[in-house]
Amino acid sequence: MMVAACLVPATALLVPGAAGRAEVLVDLRARALDAVASLLAAGSERVVVVAPGRADHDVDGPVRAGFAAAGVPDDRLSWSFPAAPPTSVAAQVGAPTAGVAASVGLLLLARSGWAGPVRVLEVGPPDTAPVARAMTDRGADLRGRGSRLVDSGAGAAGGRVGLLVVGSLSARHGPDAPLADDDRARAYDAAVLADLADGGPAARERLGSLDEGVAAELAVSGWGPWQVMLGAVGDDAVEAVVLAASAPFGAQHVVATWLPRPVRTGEGS
Repeated sequence: MMVAACLVPATALLVPGAAGRAEVLVDLRARALDAVASLLAAGSERVVVVAPGRADHDVDGPVRAGFAAAGVPDDRLSWSFPAAPPTSVAAQVGAPTAGVAASVGLLLLARSGWAGPVRVLEVGPPDTAPVARAMTDRGADLRGRGSRLVDSGAGAAGGRVGLLVVGSLSARHGPDAPLADDDRARAYDAAVLADLADGGPAARERLGSLDEGVAAELAVSGWGPWQVMLGAVGDDAVEAVVLAASAPFGAQHVVATWLPRPVRTGEGS
């Protein structure tokens, strides 16, 4: 069963030291740690880090974090890798290195004191020109994958599953953006943020119907991870809370939690 989900930005700058001596994203980092704390406090026995990657990749076992792919050596980071058991997020000799976005999630977990089982599920980028498929689509495939994660207990060990969902909205906001400005970005992100803050059935339907090609054009890294989350949540009622939303350096980020909603008096009777 799924216990909870938290959403954090897909930027290496969330980790101190990734920007050198500059202090950046301080408030966003604090809210991300708050979100992870809520995820762990919900009773997660196993955490799945769902993040954008260069290709679909699933690692259920030892994995290490690293920002080498972003040109940031490990010794520059202010957050160190703690000594921990082989099933934890600590760096492992011979273990595969997660991509940059998944590494953000792993380091947030380590910083929050998590030493339990971790699975890393990386989702390849959305396609700007998806090939037409008669029987299925990629969004449905990813939602099905999320559902299966929960049904299987996210691995052989089973247990209650928490999702740490790494992903950001458009990276095309204004002249300071990492990619060229796009006039559609503001309205797109406002609609997605509203649905992430809602979390109800209609909001989930809209999130699930987000066009893959448009997400790719707007450089929305969260599209794939959100589809996995939607499949994992299924029809369960959630309390959705956006803890932070900002667009530093022209990229829109969000920190949010989707926690199980307690059954209120009179419900289900």
